Amino acid sequence: MSLLSSLFGGRNSAQEQQRKQEKKNFEILKYDGIRAQNIKQFSYAIKCFQQAIALKEDDETLELLATAYLNAGEIENAYSTLIRLTEKSPANINALLSLANICYMEENYEEMREVCNKILRQDNNNATAYLLAGKAEYCLKNDIQAIVMLTKAIAQDESLIKAYLLRAEILWEMRQAQEATNDIEHILSHNPNEEDALLLRGKIEAAQGHVKEAISCFDRVISLNPFNEKGYLLKGELLLSQKDFNNAISTYDEAIELIPDNAAIYRERGRAKLLKGEKDESIKDMKKALELSPDSQKLTGEFRSFSNTER
Repeated sequence: MSLLSSLFGGRNSAQEQQRKQEKKNFEILKYDGIRAQNIKQFSYAIKCFQQAIALKEDDETLELLATAYLNAGEIENAYSTLIRLTEKSPANINALLSLANICYMEENYEEMREVCNKILRQDNNNATAYLLAGKAEYCLKNDIQAIVMLTKAIAQDESLIKAYLLRAEILWEMRQAQEATNDIEHILSHNPNEEDALLLRGKIEAAQGHVKEAISCFDRVISLNPFNEKGYLLKGELLLSQKDFNNAISTYDEAIELIPDNAAIYRERGRAKLLKGEKDESIKDMKKALELSPDSQKLTGEFRSFSNTER
């Protein structure tokens, strides 16, 4: 018995030592990966997490790996990792939320809706899941259902600004100006500097013929963020609709000084110059826009149209 005990005891001891070493290696790899991710060394972080998971398929490490893939721009690998995790742990709400976000990035709105429904079957008070479901429905052109989901998100979390903003955008697309304005005013009462809300209010003011109020909104956005492309484009578009060509061109000039590589701004300045009668200058801007965005069919079509005016 002494010999057998010695033999089997030695074997068990060796196995225990191996388990301890694997656990230690797992922890070293995992925390090396976390440190690498914190300093934006994503390729190294991915290698660490992959090797850690080979030792132990841990939920937290799978989530870390998916995040590292996302940070590295490897969307497909992030998606497949989250599928692996949610199949292993279908009650992992955080993983499902991350998966829904990736579906949104990949424009896979049907699957995004299914993932949101999985979350809501487990937690029907999850405001973020309702928000994501609202986004999915909106992208699937189900506007009424989108509003329903966004309203449920707001009911769960009244501070969810993104839900108010998307609901306002949808309501405005449905030309429900007052309802959209109510949501915008709610946002601005809590955050007067919310740029997207100011832009949307400017659009609504412009559509209602309130030119000064609209320009005030766009100017406010530009003062808050001089690099906000939409502020310049919307202000310029409104000035063009008023045939105020000089101020429209000045607006685009200001934008180009700060954002010199923006094709849309060159295109719109070219359009403004053409309307003013400066055909040669307009064609220069359209050429520049095409250089910056050679694959844009809209730019190509407009450039041909501009060129034809020379004949």
